[in-house]
Amino acid sequence: MSPDPLAVLAQPAPLVAPALIGWTLTHHHPDGTVTVELTEVEAYAGEADPASHAWRGPTARNEVMFGPAGRLYVYLSHGLHHCANVVTGPAGTASAVLLRAGRVIEGAELAQRRRGERVTPHSLARGPGNLGQALALTRHYNEAHLLGDGPLVLSPPTRSTGQVVAGPRVGVSRAHDRPWRHWLAGDPTVSAYRRAKAAGAAVPR
Repeated sequence: MSPDPLAVLAQPAPLVAPALIGWTLTHHHPDGTVTVELTEVEAYAGEADPASHAWRGPTARNEVMFGPAGRLYVYLSHGLHHCANVVTGPAGTASAVLLRAGRVIEGAELAQRRRGERVTPHSLARGPGNLGQALALTRHYNEAHLLGDGPLVLSPPTRSTGQVVAGPRVGVSRAHDRPWRHWLAGDPTVSAYRRAKAAGAAVPR
């Protein structure tokens, strides 16, 4: 049986993250539909996590992270890339899972146009910014509900997903060694590991 999506997402982000591997995010856009199967995610635990956008408490930017679960948190990274997070945990407690990479399983031609003709199929949604671009996600979709009948739909897997492994998070200088990044072992769509320069010595993956 498929899990109850809301029951899964109502847990803290570090518990939700590995469970999200194999889930799909579909965007029914006026230009067409694209679906990405998640192969890499990363958990952020709000005020208990110095790497989280919500570490210092609620702001206008991160308010959606405080729940309820099942909504989308979209932010602009470095002024260029829109990155998407699934809000998790109980309402009032900031918690979210960054969608780092996935495999385009529907709408590949449309995703290719959005990403560029030279991008290889396994790289269409490889990396959080690329995933956002393939799905045409912008701040317009911040706070979108993912479990209803809206344009964005998050769905649990219908088949076994394979081995899920864990390791340190990418590109954060604080709490970098928490093994809260999860990915599908051996999958070519998973993004490359890059440790932030301010994070200290590298730890083997």
